[in-house]
Amino acid sequence: MVLKIALVVQRYGLEVNGGAELHCRLIAEHLAKNCEVEIITTCAKDYMTWKDEYTPGKNVVNGITVWRFPVDNPRDVNKFNKFSEKIIGNKHSTDDEIKWMKLQGPYSTELLNFIKNNKNNYNFYIFFTYLYCTTFFGLPLVKEKAILVPTAHDEPPIYLSIFNTLFNMPNAIIYNTEEEMKFITSKFKNENIPSETIGVGIEMPAKIDPDHFRKKNNVDNFIIYVGRIDESKGCKELFDFFLRYKKDTQSNIKLVLLGNPVMEVPKHTEIVSLGFVSEQDKFNGIKAAKLLLMPSRYESLSMVIMESWLCNNAVLVNGNSEVLKGHCKKSNGGLYYYNYEEFKECLDLLLNNIPLRSQMGKNGRKYIEKNYGWDIIESKYSKLFNIL
Repeated sequence: MVLKIALVVQRYGLEVNGGAELHCRLIAEHLAKNCEVEIITTCAKDYMTWKDEYTPGKNVVNGITVWRFPVDNPRDVNKFNKFSEKIIGNKHSTDDEIKWMKLQGPYSTELLNFIKNNKNNYNFYIFFTYLYCTTFFGLPLVKEKAILVPTAHDEPPIYLSIFNTLFNMPNAIIYNTEEEMKFITSKFKNENIPSETIGVGIEMPAKIDPDHFRKKNNVDNFIIYVGRIDESKGCKELFDFFLRYKKDTQSNIKLVLLGNPVMEVPKHTEIVSLGFVSEQDKFNGIKAAKLLLMPSRYESLSMVIMESWLCNNAVLVNGNSEVLKGHCKKSNGGLYYYNYEEFKECLDLLLNNIPLRSQMGKNGRKYIEKNYGWDIIESKYSKLFNIL
């Protein structure tokens, strides 16, 4: 019997190329080799506003059936942020937390009704990321068939009491890393729930052309950051550290940014912000860089450092992220820092020691191939389905 599986995620599409959403799409496309896979999602494209941009109804993306449903109300970002400040770390009620979740979004009555009405049409429902309405309100409707991929880390919202029930509700949990699993089981005491540490593989272009990236963007000697340019991703600290490093060392290294900015990028000749780029340009840029920087404190996996290692490039990461630090220690594929002085020393070492940088890149690639190859990912999913 071919399993029929629904993957539920807050937004989905080829234009959504990062985070839990890309994770979901890659898993869907690989599970489709042996299962009947469908996506349940919203019409939203922008995670800040949840404004409906895709056409509602049934369509197909890369051969996968996608069901899209309109969002009841776009997110009022200012209202949400003010309410978050009111309740995070302050005394509040459970009703306040439910209100916070609905303000967080994306809340879609039609999506939730579809899940409820099609409960018996799928063998499993896989919910991606714990943080949004699609999971929080959708998972309880099919909890006996639900598999949660929490993509969780130690951040303020996860301490809201409403998540205590959610993390003890699914039929199974799929973690990205051992560090994520240890954090969640320690926080929610849910070791009794069947689980597997799986993560996701990486899709590489057939050919990567770093010289094309250098010529196209007129950059040569640079380090790279890839992802949403956001203070919550550590970008403000990254800019501060990088500009201080430039001043202290007089280095001619540039910082290239790939990703949409949701904060102001410093106007500086040595910071080059290229915005959203294609997957091909992204990999060309990573390969062309001296190394990749990941300044985020909040990661459950970090696909971009996996991409860097598959390009044989070393990484420099924020040591306050147990996940990123764990990757570096287990792979010997990069260095980590806790403060500016360590950032400066690590960056100096990696930029000036080419053999070390090269070996770390190769170490990282071996680590990814051993732990996150697609054959391994697919086998682990299949094994989990068989025991549930």
